[in-house]
Amino acid sequence: MALKEQFQVSGRYKTWSLSLSGVGVLSILIGYFVYGTGDEHAQVRFWSMMLQNSIYFLLVVNAAMFFICATTLAMGGWQLSFRRVSEAISVAVIPLGVIAFIILMSLVFGNQHHIYHWLTPNGDKILEGKSGFLNPTFFTVWTVLSIGLWILLGYRMRKISRDLDEHPIQTVEEGKKYVFKTTVWAALYLFWFALTVASTTPWLWLMSIDAHWFSTMYSWYTFASTFVAGIALITLFVIYLKNKGYLELVNEEHLHDLGKFIFAFSIFWTYLWFSQFMLIWYANIPEETVYFKPRLQGAYQGIFWLNLIINFLAPLLILMKRNSKRNYATLTFISVFILFGHWLDFYQMVFPGPVGNHLELSIIDFGVALGFIGLIMFVTGRQLSKHSLYVKNHPFFKETIIHHT
Repeated sequence: MALKEQFQVSGRYKTWSLSLSGVGVLSILIGYFVYGTGDEHAQVRFWSMMLQNSIYFLLVVNAAMFFICATTLAMGGWQLSFRRVSEAISVAVIPLGVIAFIILMSLVFGNQHHIYHWLTPNGDKILEGKSGFLNPTFFTVWTVLSIGLWILLGYRMRKISRDLDEHPIQTVEEGKKYVFKTTVWAALYLFWFALTVASTTPWLWLMSIDAHWFSTMYSWYTFASTFVAGIALITLFVIYLKNKGYLELVNEEHLHDLGKFIFAFSIFWTYLWFSQFMLIWYANIPEETVYFKPRLQGAYQGIFWLNLIINFLAPLLILMKRNSKRNYATLTFISVFILFGHWLDFYQMVFPGPVGNHLELSIIDFGVALGFIGLIMFVTGRQLSKHSLYVKNHPFFKETIIHHT
């Protein structure tokens, strides 16, 4: 059977990606003139919107490389039939990382102290006590290192994979060296991922919005939210390519495993959601409950509980059956649902602190989100068209062909 190894970007795909990107640019411009040039409250509204979308979509596409590296260390060859999809999505870390960096620097050096209160402690003992790491210099250095090494280590992993297309493995020794090399680089990426996404970076970018409060579960919660959304994004691209006649070696077994990942990490996210909330609620200490009070009793109460319905109950009930994890329509629906649900999750993570009870979830917010989606579509489609859709010379490639759950 002749495999379709080269993806051709269709005119319709290109039109959709560019149109959505255009909607995003237009929404940002409208948002800037409606909010960004207004009073202090309106400006905070604009920058909170940009912060939420840039960080959320950056961490979602970054989850694709985490998925590659985690399965590499686990010696999991089952995902090789669609690995190039994950690699293509991870390239979007470059433009989204640049966008997020510009927005974060605009906040810090534009003195947006209503978002990051630690920029102007004004004698606040708690903020002054955290000034060793909550300061513009440390924030900037760590942001540069975080995004920069995600890009560099991700590039290295993709290059090792693509070099295999042109230089097939000839001997067993070459195969062992290749596996060792990929394992080492994947481990380096996971080490840096653990220091950033699973640890310090969400503290700086997101948790410091509510700088008087802290949670040791916060970074894990952020990781779970973006990783399950990242798997949903991979699933959507795999199904799209399958429907267009590509990825012939991907079958129900592979989709089943992707569905299991979505199911499992939706439960993992809920475990962290409940644990973080329950411990603080049970302690009932004012300085601990300050984070949840506006989300439970204020204007964000509906979004707070809607999160639980979309991100837990829906995947739990829909993906519980075996057949639902093998059905294209079901997986497409739940993947879109989850991407939207965790976008809402980030909305209620960002907005209550700087904006307060002035909930204004408007069409501009959705327009900006569509713009980021269009950019991801454009970058991923362009990248898929540049290289073979299969890592055909990989020593574990047979495993993905005979994969069975």
